[in-house]
Amino acid sequence: MGDLMKILMVNKFLYNRGGAETYAFELADYQKKQGHDVAFFGMEDERNIYSNPLDLNVSNVEFRGFSLKQISYPFRIIYSSQARRKIKKVLQEFKPDYVHLNNINFQLTPSIIYEIKKHGIPIIQTLHDFQLVCPNHMMYREQDDEICERCKGRKYYQCAKNKCIHDSTVKSALGALEGSLYYRLGTYKHIDAFIAPSQFLADKMAEFGEDSSRIHVLHNFIKPDYKDRIFEKKNYILYFGRLSVQKGIRTLLEAATYLPAVNFVIAGSGELEDEVESSGLQNISYVGFKSGEDLIKLIGEAKLSILPTQWYENCPMAVLESFMLGTPVIGARIGGVPELIDDNVDGLLFTPADKEDLIEKIESIYFEDTRLEEMSTNARKKLDKYSIAKYQERFEKILKTIMTRKI
Repeated sequence: MGDLMKILMVNKFLYNRGGAETYAFELADYQKKQGHDVAFFGMEDERNIYSNPLDLNVSNVEFRGFSLKQISYPFRIIYSSQARRKIKKVLQEFKPDYVHLNNINFQLTPSIIYEIKKHGIPIIQTLHDFQLVCPNHMMYREQDDEICERCKGRKYYQCAKNKCIHDSTVKSALGALEGSLYYRLGTYKHIDAFIAPSQFLADKMAEFGEDSSRIHVLHNFIKPDYKDRIFEKKNYILYFGRLSVQKGIRTLLEAATYLPAVNFVIAGSGELEDEVESSGLQNISYVGFKSGEDLIKLIGEAKLSILPTQWYENCPMAVLESFMLGTPVIGARIGGVPELIDDNVDGLLFTPADKEDLIEKIESIYFEDTRLEEMSTNARKKLDKYSIAKYQERFEKILKTIMTRKI
């Protein structure tokens, strides 16, 4: 836009926890380098690495671990008067030109939307999941290992009926109540623009009844930190990420039993750690959770990385991080994954949860070193397409549109 701006970045967690935090922190750091003034608002936590001039955040609420003994939680999860009161003080002190919302539900709550609009400040929200239309945010029921779209038509009671959130009656009822309440109040209509990191998510939002004219597709970005690093490839396929059912870990383990000549390295943590460790497969090496330089080296030296997901992935950073390091990706043909991988160009696509198709794809490429080198070169070419500079440029065009409407 040319002009330097004051930006309030809002996310419930202000320390490195997952993809939403990585996105918010890296975008903010880039914006700061461009001269913009960026402050953060979220939850209090000793691990926080960002804050605001008043160092004012909301008391910590951990939804996953709460019980009815914490009697105030149900009310704070639906509507947080504390969050609204505190963000009011931050808005008055910092005076942002716009507010960029990320993940806010259950801890900060949509109550803050009303306070921001009361100050006449434009709002952009990046959609990191399906929260607007699905109370458990995933359109996936972990306990049954299945895609779930039962809430289509704003039938949020289905969340409570099927105990979609952590298989808990209480939490699922609260999620259903929150979804229904803010839909009926029209709260999200106060948000000027939504950023969808995949066309799939944007289309799904529209399919479930959201206004498509306010949804803009911007795939996530890759920081070019490692563009000049070349790794000597080693003979293994890497999975890195959460070890859970929806990530397709069991499908991967099943396929590996039929591929004794193919080596797999699995890095990560999660509820299926024990299954991975006790698989007994000689061609699987489980190395636990890795980050930083250790993870970079694992990705860069892999022949391939693999994303066997079985749910609606949005814009998985695992794919982009692999491309950044010249590693082709075998990914499931589901959600936003096919938007990132060009089949037979910089990776391969297979049918999700189909071990036979996965086996066939791995056998077709694992020993083809010349073809893998071509794919690696093609993967690195994606760096420019998904650069943070281009992302910010497109983001500013969207911002200019909504701020022009405010004049």
